[in-house]
Amino acid sequence: MTIEPQSPEPQSSERRHPAVIATAVALPIALLVGVIVAAVTVSGNATRPPEALGPVDAPAAESSGCAALLDALPQALGDYTQTELVDPAPTGARAYAPDDDASEAIVLRCGLPRPAGFDVASALQVVNGVQWFEVSGADTGIDASTWYTVDRPVYVALTIPGGSGPTPLQDASDSIAAALPQTALDPAPLQ
Repeated sequence: MTIEPQSPEPQSSERRHPAVIATAVALPIALLVGVIVAAVTVSGNATRPPEALGPVDAPAAESSGCAALLDALPQALGDYTQTELVDPAPTGARAYAPDDDASEAIVLRCGLPRPAGFDVASALQVVNGVQWFEVSGADTGIDASTWYTVDRPVYVALTIPGGSGPTPLQDASDSIAAALPQTALDPAPLQ
């Protein structure tokens, strides 16, 4: 009996290079990670519903001064960005919402009558060249303050939630100073 020597198995000419194998494995994994990141990003940016603002007495809301101011307002006041209003939106109003849905929005209203409590003895604050009269909500249990411009041809109210910091008021002051000329104060007499 003769034993024939076995010939070695033929080597496959289709042997893959390790870099090709690594790419073939890494590409689907990278694609899967990209899809997951995109899904988390999209779901993390929930859109805030439009702000609902009730009607208020604003006899000069359709004035040219309010129109000029609304056109001059920036897209953001501090960390708050301009947001949609529920239709029908009040004339002369804007709302600015924070990134999170839990916080209250900043509301700007133009063309209001002289604020109650603004008289010759009222304390005023000047912010970036604009004189403001503050009405705190603390007395009524509201964590917000409403600031009224008192040295412009129309009264503008800016309601700011507590903890918002000074930047929204500063940014609004810049726009008001640019859009509306300064006028003499018109406080109520002491009673």
